[in-house]
Amino acid sequence: MKLSILDQSPIASGQTAQQALNDSLLLAQEGDRLGYSRVWFTEHHDLPGLACSSPEVLISYIGAQTKNIRIGAGAVLLPHYKPYRVAETYNMLATLFPGRIDIGIGRAPGGSAEATMALSDNYLQNVYKMPDLVKELLYFLREKFPKDHLFENTSAAPIPKIPPVPWVLGTSEKSAKLAAENGVSYAFGEFMSDNDGIKSLQYYREHFQAKGILKAPKTILTVSALCAETEEQAKEIALSNTLWKIQSGFGERKMVPSIEEAREYAWNAKEKELKGKMDEKMIMGTPSKVKHQLLELQEKYQADEIMLITITHKLEDRLKSYRLIAKELLLN
Repeated sequence: MKLSILDQSPIASGQTAQQALNDSLLLAQEGDRLGYSRVWFTEHHDLPGLACSSPEVLISYIGAQTKNIRIGAGAVLLPHYKPYRVAETYNMLATLFPGRIDIGIGRAPGGSAEATMALSDNYLQNVYKMPDLVKELLYFLREKFPKDHLFENTSAAPIPKIPPVPWVLGTSEKSAKLAAENGVSYAFGEFMSDNDGIKSLQYYREHFQAKGILKAPKTILTVSALCAETEEQAKEIALSNTLWKIQSGFGERKMVPSIEEAREYAWNAKEKELKGKMDEKMIMGTPSKVKHQLLELQEKYQADEIMLITITHKLEDRLKSYRLIAKELLLN
C-alpha cells in the first residue's frame, strides 16, 4: 500500500506558529525515513490554530532538509491567484527539487470572508472560472498553449527537467469531473466530506481523458487517522483534535487543546453528537485495527494511495501514530 501525509501545521495550545512549522519539518523528515510517498501542506488564512498560509514557502524549506519524499501543496487555492504566477512558483520548486514536486489544485477560500477579500477582489467570480483557470495553469506547466494564443510564447520560467505533477483536490463529483476532463490525478478529501467519495472516484476513473504525461487515472483518498498502542490511548489522544474541530466549526478561534483540557471540557449535547459522528469517520485504534481499516477503505474506494491527516496536541503522539502505521503497512 502507498501511504502519504497531509499536514495542516496545527498550532497546539501553549505553542507558537514557529514551533508548529518546525513540527511540520520533523514530521516530513520522519515520513521520509519511514517510506511515506509524499507530504502535502495545506493553505489556510487567518486561522489561529493553523500555521501554514503559504505552502510554497514551507515546501522550499522542507525540500532542502529531506531526501526522497515528494512534497507539495494540498492545495493551492487557485481562485485567489493568477495561473501564471502559480506555474512560475512550482516550476521553480521543481527545478530546485527534481522529481519531487506535486501541485494540488483546490477551489476553497481557505479562510474567513475578510481574509478572502484581503487576498482577492474577485474570488467568487474566479470560482466560476475554475475550469478555465485550471486549463490555463496546465497549459503553462505543459508548455502547450494553442497556436495563436496570447500566451503561446510565454514561459513560466524556470522550466524544470521534470515538471511538477498536477492534482485536482476535491470533495465532490464536480472536482472529479474537472480532474477527469483535464487528464490529471485526483485526490478526494474523505475526511472533510459528507459526499459519496466512492461515486466521485468511480466517475473520475470512468471519464478520465489522457491529455498530458498521465496515461491512466490515478487517485488518492485522504482520511483522518490516529494510531496508538491501545484503543484507550487512541481515543484519549483523539479528544484534542475532535474538540478543536468542533470549536472551530462554531467559529471559536482557538489552538489545538491538550488532552487534559479536552478531558476536562464540559461537552454539551450537540458537541457530544458531533463527537460521535467524527469518531465514526476517523480511522482510529491499535496498529492491527488501523491496518485492517485502511486496507478495507482502499478496497472499498479502489484508491491507488491513502493519504493520512493526523492532528494531535503533542508532536510525539503524531509521529508515533505515523510510525505504528508505517510498521504495519510500509516497513514489512
